[in-house]
Amino acid sequence: MIPLLDALRDSAAAIESVNTIVNDDGQLSGYNTDYSAVRALIAPLPRAAFLLRGSGGMAKAVATALVDAGFGPGTIVARNAAKGRALADRLGCAWVPEVAGRHAPIIVNVTPLGMAGADYDTLAFTAEQIDAAAVVIDVVAKPVDTPLLRAARAAGKRVVTGAEIATLQALEQFVLYTGVTPSAAQVAAAEQAALVP
Repeated sequence: MIPLLDALRDSAAAIESVNTIVNDDGQLSGYNTDYSAVRALIAPLPRAAFLLRGSGGMAKAVATALVDAGFGPGTIVARNAAKGRALADRLGCAWVPEVAGRHAPIIVNVTPLGMAGADYDTLAFTAEQIDAAAVVIDVVAKPVDTPLLRAARAAGKRVVTGAEIATLQALEQFVLYTGVTPSAAQVAAAEQAALVP
């Protein structure tokens, strides 16, 4: 898709991936609102090393946002050696195939673990890894309250949720498509409506 666009905005150029196309009088511009949302949410966090589990498209967006914002050193945990190594090499991170025995101040789940389905009640990180972390990020948006987030909150950790990421990226898309910026109350109402099963 990228070669067909007239312009690639910074958010899409950063990860060489587009999830939003805006047509301005025939001029097509590509954005990546996942990257932008993560950058906004991690901005207030203290810079530190991170341990990120996952190697798919969203993992690329999250890991790149962390590295671009000055977090690190980073470790990518991925069972898929080719994808995990490729992502780690691209960002100057380490790659490991398994999460066991690894700790970092920031731990990030970018896998389906904790998502509705077969892995609904599976923790992406151990209790020991959660205890050793200061910040826990889980990109799973549904359910909003994953096992990882529940464990992190119980341990008193700062969290960034998949619901927050989904809301921010959708808000940016809405503004890009319509030129209208909803109020905070409208965003909150839309977020609550989206949570209704």
